Amino acid sequence: MATQVIEIGKDQPDALCIAAYTVSFFTGAHATAAGMIDHALALNPNSALGWACRGWVAAMQDQSDPAIEALQRAMHLSPLDPLRWIFFGGISFANLVARRFAETIDWADRSFREQPRYASAYRMKVAACAHLGRAEEALECARHVLELQPAFTISEMQRTYGAAMCTPETLAMYVEGLRKAGLPEE
Repeated sequence: MATQVIEIGKDQPDALCIAAYTVSFFTGAHATAAGMIDHALALNPNSALGWACRGWVAAMQDQSDPAIEALQRAMHLSPLDPLRWIFFGGISFANLVARRFAETIDWADRSFREQPRYASAYRMKVAACAHLGRAEEALECARHVLELQPAFTISEMQRTYGAAMCTPETLAMYVEGLRKAGLPEE
């Protein structure tokens, strides 16, 4: 469906951004997605959604600093955006990619203060806490993950998102943190 949106919505920046993010996240075609987002931003350079999508796609490519810059620009363009928890989550993920675990935790906390059911923010915090040796905090966040996603397993996350979500090195680091915190493998 995302491919159809791209074909039909070439002049619709928001549609292009959402389709590009979807293609990036689920297929790993990050360069293609980045090109579509660049086109969308050429159509509307003041799109907070466009800059947020650019940030997430950059983070999935292990480009943490450009990701953070794009997400901060999105926040600047729309400081009261009702979806700003997605901006915060993106900055958390970009910091996780950069192995800046304390910053990962800070931005994950901001994200789920805005959206308490944002399981991805809890997973990022789990991994960061585990890597920092904050076992109790990691365990508490792991409990939140399982409350929000009772069927969550590391292997299912890897099958569903793994190769597309981030580079193999980042995925290995992320999974290691989830395992250290005791999230179920199967």
